[in-house]
Amino acid sequence: QVQLVESGGGLVQAGGSLRLSCAASGRTVSGYAMGWFRQAPGKERETVASIRWSNTYYADSVKGRFTISKDNAKNTVYLQMNSLKPEDTAVYYCEARKNYYSDYAPREFYEYDYWGQGTQVTVSS
Repeated sequence: QVQLVESGGGLVQAGGSLRLSCAASGRTVSGYAMGWFRQAPGKERETVASIRWSNTYYADSVKGRFTISKDNAKNTVYLQMNSLKPEDTAVYYCEARKNYYSDYAPREFYEYDYWGQGTQVTVSS
């Protein structure tokens, strides 16, 4: 079993930056695919970024502004968010998919096996 704990959310002005962290425990996730999804009230869940080995995926809405990275030594995945916009306001969740034989970076919620409790990101205009 893997536990995921997010941190780093908060309130930021439009144009600002935040760095989210997701610490995994229970198992090493070095071989796992990791991702971040977000959900805002009244909106569909959206995976914004994922990473599998050196392969990454970004939703069009965040491409060029968000960067996902993984530190296997710390069992942690990060989401650097720059040039934030009010429409980025949401609860951000970390997700993990167990090891598999592909460099495909999953992009749908149901492709993952574990999810964290989320951290709120609020971007003011």
